[in-house]
Amino acid sequence: MTKIVVTGGAGRLGRSLAAGLATAGHEVVSLDRAVSEDAALAAVTQVAIDLTDADATARALHAADADALIHLAAIAVPFSAPEHVILQTNAALAISVLGGGVAAGIPKIIAASSPTVLGYGAPTGWVPERFPLDEDTAPRPWNAYGLSKQLIEQTLRMYARQTGDAIRFAAFRPCYVIAPEEWAGAPTQQGHTVRERLDDPALSAPAVFNYVDARDVADFCDRLLAALPDIPNAETFFVAADDALAREPLADLVPRFFPGTDEVAAALTGTTSAFSNAKARRLLGWAPAYSWRGELPAIDPDRKDAPAWTSTASSSSL
Repeated sequence: MTKIVVTGGAGRLGRSLAAGLATAGHEVVSLDRAVSEDAALAAVTQVAIDLTDADATARALHAADADALIHLAAIAVPFSAPEHVILQTNAALAISVLGGGVAAGIPKIIAASSPTVLGYGAPTGWVPERFPLDEDTAPRPWNAYGLSKQLIEQTLRMYARQTGDAIRFAAFRPCYVIAPEEWAGAPTQQGHTVRERLDDPALSAPAVFNYVDARDVADFCDRLLAALPDIPNAETFFVAADDALAREPLADLVPRFFPGTDEVAAALTGTTSAFSNAKARRLLGWAPAYSWRGELPAIDPDRKDAPAWTSTASSSSL
C-alpha cells in the first residue's frame, strides 16, 4: 500500500482525487484548510492546516512519512481574488508544500498546474501556432492565476535541479474539471450546469471548450505515480477528455470566439478537443474513460442540436 498526501483534498477536484486513490487501494491523507464532510472521503484521513505556514506544513509532511505527495491546494479560479493575492498565495503554497515535501524526503512529488498557462483569452488576442494544444505549446500567461500556475511548474523544476533523480517530480494541467455530481445537474466551478455550458457555447469558450472528468484525473495520478521512476524527471502533462465540451466542431466554434484562428482551427474537425492528451497516452498508457456524451443524462432526440456521435465512455472503479 502506498501512502499519499494530497493537499487541497477537501476541494472540488481534491475530493474526487483523494477518494479515487483510496478506492484504488492507497492510504490517503488530505491536508487542507478545512475538513470535508463528503461521505466519499470516509476512507481518507483529513487534517486541517494552513498550508501557507511553511513551518507547520513541513512538520505535517515530515510526520506523514508518505511515499508520495500530490499538491492541489491553491486559489483555483482566475480573478476570484485580487491579482496580488492570487499570485502571493499560490506562490507561497508552492514553496511551502513542494519545499516541505523535499525536506521531508518524499520520493514522489506531483503538482497541479493549469492549461491557463497558455494564455488563451488574452485581451490583446490569442492565436496559437497550431492545434491541438500540447505540452510543446509555449506558455503565455496574461493574468496572475496563469502566471502562478507557470510558477508552480518552474518551482517543481527548481527542486528537481536541486535533488536530481533522488526525488521524482511531475506537473499536470487538468482541463476544466467536472465532478461526478455535476453531470446530474450540480453547478460547475463557474456556476453553470454542464448542460448550460453545452447549450451556450459562450460559457465554454473561455476555456477553449476543454474539460475532464475528476475521476479520470484520479486515474491519471495513479498511473503517473506508478510510472514516475521510469519516465524523464519533472515532465508536464495535459489531462484532457478526448472530445470537446461542445456540440459543434471546434473548427467552427473556435474562430467565432478567438478571432484570427480560422486557419489553425481547421485541424479541429468532428469532436476533436483543442487539447491533446497524447503525451499521457504515450508515456503512461493513460486514456480518459469519461465523456459528456456518456455521462450527461440523455439529450432529447428531437432537439436539432442533439449529437449524432456515440459515447466513448467506459466504466471505471474510481
